[in-house]
Amino acid sequence: MVRKPILYIVLIMFVSTAGCARKGGNSEEQFYLLRQSMVEVQLKGRDITDPGVLEVMSRVPRHLFVPKNRRSSAYGDYPLPIGYRQTISQPYIVAYMTQALNLQGYEKVLEIGTGSGYQAAVLAELCAQVYSIEIVPELAKSAAQRLQEMGYVNVEVKCGDGYLGWEEHAPFDAIIITAAPPEVPQTLIDQLTVGGRLIVPEGTAIQELRLYTKTKYGVSREDLIFVRFVPMIHGDD
Repeated sequence: MVRKPILYIVLIMFVSTAGCARKGGNSEEQFYLLRQSMVEVQLKGRDITDPGVLEVMSRVPRHLFVPKNRRSSAYGDYPLPIGYRQTISQPYIVAYMTQALNLQGYEKVLEIGTGSGYQAAVLAELCAQVYSIEIVPELAKSAAQRLQEMGYVNVEVKCGDGYLGWEEHAPFDAIIITAAPPEVPQTLIDQLTVGGRLIVPEGTAIQELRLYTKTKYGVSREDLIFVRFVPMIHGDD
């Protein structure tokens, strides 16, 4: 008996369940199947290997972090608009950036760009505490409420200028920036603990995902992949 490859079977399941969702079906079972397909095809099928990241991405209900009229597309391999000229990142990019931080569970993490709160939820499952800053008041308020209702007691959201960081809670073991500044703000490097890691999509027309590691001798930089993010907004913009 000839067996079909596992990846092929997963792809068929993804197409089938996605079709149901487009036709109006939106049961939790269908979303569950879409989420598992997302993990198998988009994450494991590429270079996401961290067991913790894969497990969390298979659990966190991404569809609850997108507008209701976009939920049938919540597990697609692309970003989605969430209003106010902002987006929720492609699932693969969320997983890639989270994996790059190499979280062990004890960390205090600063996120710049809360958006709808999805990245914060993923981080909250993998570290001790998340502090998240969102410059758009409406998004900050709705994300904070959403995360609270979902039981994420280790996430604190505030509306503010991400360029300034969150000095009150510094230093941070890890910092993740989910919008693109022309260059990484020195203020955020200063708020990173020695040994800490910062990941950022850096640049304007062409953006590159970069991982900075702070040591007692300075800061090292690793260039990762080319990406496309919305610009990081300064408070004076």
